[in-house]
Amino acid sequence: MTTSLMLQEALSASECVALQLSQDQDRYAALGRTLRSTSFHSAVTVARGSSDHASNYLAYLIMARMGRLVTSLPMSLITLYKSPLITRDTLAVSISQSGQSPDVVEPIRYFRDGGATTVALVNDTSSPLAEAAEWAMPLHAGMEQSVAATKSFITSLVAGARLVAEWQDDPELKDGIAALPESLAKAAQADWSPALDVLAPARNIMVVGRGISFPIALESALKFKETSALQAEAFSGAEIKHGPMALIEEGYPLLIFATRGPAQAGLVALADEMRGRGARVLLAAPEDIASRDLTLPTAAIPDLDPIAAIQAFYVMAAKLSKARGLDPDRPRHLSKVTKTN
Repeated sequence: MTTSLMLQEALSASECVALQLSQDQDRYAALGRTLRSTSFHSAVTVARGSSDHASNYLAYLIMARMGRLVTSLPMSLITLYKSPLITRDTLAVSISQSGQSPDVVEPIRYFRDGGATTVALVNDTSSPLAEAAEWAMPLHAGMEQSVAATKSFITSLVAGARLVAEWQDDPELKDGIAALPESLAKAAQADWSPALDVLAPARNIMVVGRGISFPIALESALKFKETSALQAEAFSGAEIKHGPMALIEEGYPLLIFATRGPAQAGLVALADEMRGRGARVLLAAPEDIASRDLTLPTAAIPDLDPIAAIQAFYVMAAKLSKARGLDPDRPRHLSKVTKTN
């Protein structure tokens, strides 16, 4: 069987992260000093699709570690409604693979013109987005040919973690980030073949996370739709009982990401409850969780576990697309660069 570009690119993520970590150290340190010396009352993220899921992860780290509230900007407030937003004393961070979409570029220009500190975590450093931001930080993912983002998503997560590590000047987080290439290489070897048997014939699925694992639940649901034409919705484990549980019936698939941290025990308990209701649960959890269905790889510290987790997922997702008779490199109706206003 021919290996898809999606799988090849997913497997190259550890090398891309190693390259990123070998570059721009002085620039990240300078950005960290700037962030520490600037009084921000809040932060805003500007992104679409997978990049927005990476932004959710960054937002979690900023709120949990730096105590700043973070909003995901509805870009149409600027691009369509021309709303008079107060931007001073704000940190605006955009994440993008291509840096081409007008509805990502225009808000960053708007925030920079209004006195905000603007940062672009972007793969194409010659793009309009890189030119619009005060601080353009390269992802170093290299060219990504598969429509489905994999290595660029992982390098986006890492760049966001680097930003927070330098802002906080936290040695433990910095050391954990330095160990990520090794963690990712190991995660790429995780055996998630049991998921293929469950999902190859499936028509729909819920993907569940909570806290720091919720962004990867969002990303996984997108990839299920994008590469396997599988109707997928992502929910926080705290929201399942507020309506979505009505969908649960015998054999209904659930993929639950129970990464380490305060939310893990509740997600493991949720998996047990959903099994009791007839759901076909795939509990992805670290090897010390006896009830796991899929072994979830871990990183050096829990805050970095989602980066290892999505690496394991991507390898499985590329194989699942093939198992469903599809081509993960050519999703229906989609192109690599999407430009919206």
